[in-house]
Amino acid sequence: MQAGKRFTLWQTINWQKKYIFRFLIWSLLPVTLYYFFEWDALSIPWQPISLIGIAVAFYTGFKNNSSYERLWEGRKIWGGIVNTSRSFTVMIRDFVSNDEALDPRSEEALFEMRKAFVHRHVAWLYALTIQLRKQKAWEHDTKQDMHFRELAGVKFHESQFEQLKPYLDPEAYSYVMQKGNKASHLLSLQSKHLMKLRREGIIEHFRHLELQNMITEMYTLQGKAERIKNFPFPRQYATVTFFFIVLFILLLPFGMIDLFSSLGSKEWIWAAIPFSVVASWVFWMMERIGDYSENPFEGLYNDVPITSMARGIEIDIRQMLDETNLPEPLQPVGEMDIML
Repeated sequence: MQAGKRFTLWQTINWQKKYIFRFLIWSLLPVTLYYFFEWDALSIPWQPISLIGIAVAFYTGFKNNSSYERLWEGRKIWGGIVNTSRSFTVMIRDFVSNDEALDPRSEEALFEMRKAFVHRHVAWLYALTIQLRKQKAWEHDTKQDMHFRELAGVKFHESQFEQLKPYLDPEAYSYVMQKGNKASHLLSLQSKHLMKLRREGIIEHFRHLELQNMITEMYTLQGKAERIKNFPFPRQYATVTFFFIVLFILLLPFGMIDLFSSLGSKEWIWAAIPFSVVASWVFWMMERIGDYSENPFEGLYNDVPITSMARGIEIDIRQMLDETNLPEPLQPVGEMDIML
């Protein structure tokens, strides 16, 4: 996610500069042939091309709306994770007590129990974040994109799960590392320990039910995030939009020749080049923005900033236990100030 007011014009152009260069070369070729060799066949009536452009614009709008819905749903899911994390922490802090305890514990022992739950929750946040960054076949993998992932430190590899070590005891860490879906099994551990405290009377029955509802809500939110991650924007829509826009861009210079050649002076034909490039760039940028918004957890420029959000949640909920040795909030990375 871009952390400033907007991308600058240069950053936007630089992102797609190689395509702008291609549009320039493609527009220059037919105009040059028409002007110097008088190939009248290169002039295609503007009306059918504009009709294609209108159809492409409607179809691209549908795709971009759908892509935005996926992006915004990802943000709402993590907004739910923020709220659930706070509620769970407050409940753990206030519900873990000696009120119904069969064997009352010292305040220090109760604090360690609360701390263990909260730290396991932080481990769940980071495990989920790491899992959601695992690259899928349909996600972007250009050299530029892979370099950005490396620079930002979000490229997936199994060693990233070592981040969980400070938040788990050795037994829990060993257990989780043997599992495929580590985030899911961390929630399972939370539920297991809640039941243990329920049997010991540290958490009474109705409080246990409320906490268990929080665990269920976390499973629900994780499942929603995994649904977006593991099921791509339908490929048939993405494919057809791409082909239609490429077709329109290929035809555009020939329609521009027809348009500007009818203005009287022969020199007007050169105006077809900049107008073709600008129109091609507009349509191509609409396609690219939609394409890069489809996958809100792939670790690139337009992502939901789940790594930063996880760090923010950690700071917030650990402060609820009055912990002081806390990490710093994450800062934007790169020249474009991207929050990850």
